[in-house]
Amino acid sequence: MDAKSFHGWLRRLGELSARQVEEMKGRLAGTEVHHDAREWINRRAQESLACPHCQGAHVQRWGHESGIQRYRCGHCHRTFNALTGSPLSRLKCRAAWADYAQAMIDGCTLRTAAIRSGVHLSTAFRWRHRLLQRPAQEQDTELHNIVEADETYFLESFKGQRQLPRPARHRGGTAAKRGLSAEQIPVLVVEDRAGHHFDAVCPKVDLPTISCLLAQVLAPDALLCSDGAGVYRATAQRFSLAHESIHVTAGRHVRQQVFHVQHVNAYDSRLKQWIRRFNGVATTYLPNYLGWRRLIEHCAGQLTPETLLRHSVG
Repeated sequence: MDAKSFHGWLRRLGELSARQVEEMKGRLAGTEVHHDAREWINRRAQESLACPHCQGAHVQRWGHESGIQRYRCGHCHRTFNALTGSPLSRLKCRAAWADYAQAMIDGCTLRTAAIRSGVHLSTAFRWRHRLLQRPAQEQDTELHNIVEADETYFLESFKGQRQLPRPARHRGGTAAKRGLSAEQIPVLVVEDRAGHHFDAVCPKVDLPTISCLLAQVLAPDALLCSDGAGVYRATAQRFSLAHESIHVTAGRHVRQQVFHVQHVNAYDSRLKQWIRRFNGVATTYLPNYLGWRRLIEHCAGQLTPETLLRHSVG
């Protein structure tokens, strides 16, 4: 390589992803770094080896298929691998899963993730929502002590649908000037001071909906903190919970230096800032993106392709 090409290559080092930097270091050190999801899948099978059909523990190796170890159950005599029964079952191009998972961790759009992993755009779309199917179902089931609750809103979107149930919106048109409050989709966000988190898309913000959701996650010792919305006060009365109402609109954000809803408000801000990069999320897939963000928050910057795939397999 001549000097001009070398200096041009050096200037582009800042464009490398974290995985690409790691691979480059391995090449320079003389030890190639392998990123193949099939290795992680085979290791996972060895950690908890049981038949997914009958839960039998007597299994034996039964060859390989596309680099994945297959097994045969000694009880029901059916074959399986580590992906059988998971959302990733029967997906192809497994050698590219690690690159695609890293693209998701980097927050890439579908088109960028497809280019980085070498797959078609429609394949990237299908992989994204297969990978997010299990994380979307992972929630903290019990919140204790001081629990903050608030709702945030996302504009209803029919992105990707060929037939719209309403006239198309035009940016800057009369509909935008009137306001689109009827097309806002509420998301309930609940979090305690220990970091346990729950959120869910709501059909509407009313007493039956909010009380049903909060009843699933609030422990008997919970003290509910909310804004001045009457639905939270009514929910606390229904379940005999202690309740502190923070009237944010009146300029009161903290009471007694303890009671506030700033944690959930901060989470709402991070969620909306992060989701903005996708240029609109279809309402149908909004729960998947909520699960994706919960996983990022839970891993606190330590999310790796292997961790994402493990959560996706379950």
